[in-house]
Amino acid sequence: MTKPYDHTLELLDRLIAFPTVSAESNLALIDFVEDHLRLCGFQIHRLPSPTEPKAGLLARLGSGQGGIMLSAHSDVVPVKSQNWTRPEFTLTEDGDRLYGRGTTDMKGFLASMLALAGRARGANLGQPLMLCISYDEEVGCTGIREMMPGYQALGWNPDLCIVGEPTGMRPAIGHKGKMAFRATCRGKAGHSSLAPKYANALHLASDLLACLRRIQEAYAASAGQDDAYDIPYSTIHAGRMQGGAALNIVPDVATVEFELRHIGGDDPTDFIARLAAEIAPVLVPYREVCPEANIFIETINAYPGFAVYKDDPIVHRIAAFSGNPGPIKVAYGTEAGYFAGIGIPTIVCGPGDMEGQGHKPDEYLEIAQLAACDRMLDRVLESLG
Repeated sequence: MTKPYDHTLELLDRLIAFPTVSAESNLALIDFVEDHLRLCGFQIHRLPSPTEPKAGLLARLGSGQGGIMLSAHSDVVPVKSQNWTRPEFTLTEDGDRLYGRGTTDMKGFLASMLALAGRARGANLGQPLMLCISYDEEVGCTGIREMMPGYQALGWNPDLCIVGEPTGMRPAIGHKGKMAFRATCRGKAGHSSLAPKYANALHLASDLLACLRRIQEAYAASAGQDDAYDIPYSTIHAGRMQGGAALNIVPDVATVEFELRHIGGDDPTDFIARLAAEIAPVLVPYREVCPEANIFIETINAYPGFAVYKDDPIVHRIAAFSGNPGPIKVAYGTEAGYFAGIGIPTIVCGPGDMEGQGHKPDEYLEIAQLAACDRMLDRVLESLG
């Protein structure tokens, strides 16, 4: 079996030991990475979070325009309430697998790119090698959004960005965009023995869910679908509903949190307009008993979708680097849309499988996948010579 570089495994062992769950600080990991990259001769730019004890890191080796940027996030999802049979924040090798939180998503790629930094030290690069390490990707790509002004101020202009999320080392050329919403349903409180005289906010919330389901049915039946996705149409998901203080009180407020994951052909502003049109007639009977009844909707998070034409030259370039010619699209979101949105040619390609391994108890990465990533990054470095 092809093995990763020893240095990659050593770095992955160190990275897994940092419990960088999104709710916690990542500064200890960033300190370690910064020290490592300085020793490798990189120019470092730390970008602190404006609100949290966290930071992102930008690093560059070499000068001039063009070059290649490698991108990874430092945070991981929680392990709480998951039934692990191995230590979560200790790298454990067992057979052909490497276990530990973040092995697949996505400290395996981060370890491989940090090991590449060591191999790049002293190299005579004709074009620069750039690294981007972000925070808070797992809570809606908020860290990279905060980092983008600092990145753009540097004036870097890479010819290619590789976002190393787990794709089984296949070039991923698209994912859906996402918008997350909170709906606050306002009614009128009263004693439950007189319930019909009041506007029950939970009833408003349930009618809102019915509106969302009707729009979802329309997306599922629409002609404009993308068969490259497992679910070829835009999806709406309601994940949380809260309301009510006691059984004998008609609730005057309820909240619903829901999301839209939209394919490229569906404009999210059209969804917002359609939802408003669906809600308007729903409110009419409630306002007969409570004129102030309403449903207020706020956007609580969003990140852009990502799409590259399958015949784009950068797809062929990544296929040559990775040894996997067949492009795919992935169900999960990434930071790729932010880089593509400022004009950087971008592809998602990295080791591991999100569906089978990421975010699960006993998360693991196949050793052969990490080895394949090391070989891909060797080709990246050779291309910069």
